[in-house]
Amino acid sequence: MGHKLEVFFKYLITYGGYKNVITGLRNTLIIAVAGLIIGIIIGAIVAAVKVAGSRNKVAKAISVVGDAYTGLFRGTPIIVQLLIFHYVIFRAIQIDSLLEAVIVFGLNSGAYVAEIMRGGILSVDIGQMEAGRTVGLSYTTTMLKIVIPQAIKNVVPTLGNELIALTKDTSVAGYVATMDLNAAFTAIAGATYDFIVPYLFLALVYLVLVILMTVIIRFVERRMRKSERRN
Repeated sequence: MGHKLEVFFKYLITYGGYKNVITGLRNTLIIAVAGLIIGIIIGAIVAAVKVAGSRNKVAKAISVVGDAYTGLFRGTPIIVQLLIFHYVIFRAIQIDSLLEAVIVFGLNSGAYVAEIMRGGILSVDIGQMEAGRTVGLSYTTTMLKIVIPQAIKNVVPTLGNELIALTKDTSVAGYVATMDLNAAFTAIAGATYDFIVPYLFLALVYLVLVILMTVIIRFVERRMRKSERRN
């Protein structure tokens, strides 16, 4: 085992393997964070339309599209979605592989966040909507400025779990030529003809990332609870 560690660190440091690891770490974080941001935007819109569908015929018709979208992206594996976008949808378009991964992960996250946000919106007291309408705000304005911000506060822990899940799911981004953490350590494994040490370190890096994200998420939760108590 000592010899394997020596070979691993020699390739990592002496032969510049750390460069791929740094790039992979950067790309992993970009895909996960940007994917979640896109997912929150799409999810909030889809959730708002679904909730409005119970009181508006036009919104109900649009919500059918939202149901199809969430069903499609929640019902198929992320790796299949990546491959379809890479080899079918984006085949004739010159697009950066990192941007491609961000788009697919954002769409995938949006399908899950839509259901998370729908639950969050329904958890907000109906009086908030009625208060907004009473002072003359439209349904859309009330939803965007009053209901959705409160809904996001209610689902912060769940959104944190979605970020962690996205971070781990980025391990398949290498299938579309994106240098993520998995691809970086796989390259080291292929160069050193040893898969045990590189993949153990890969697991360790993911574990550290998840722990750090968990700490940050709990910190945000505490700050939000304190701000609510002050209000």
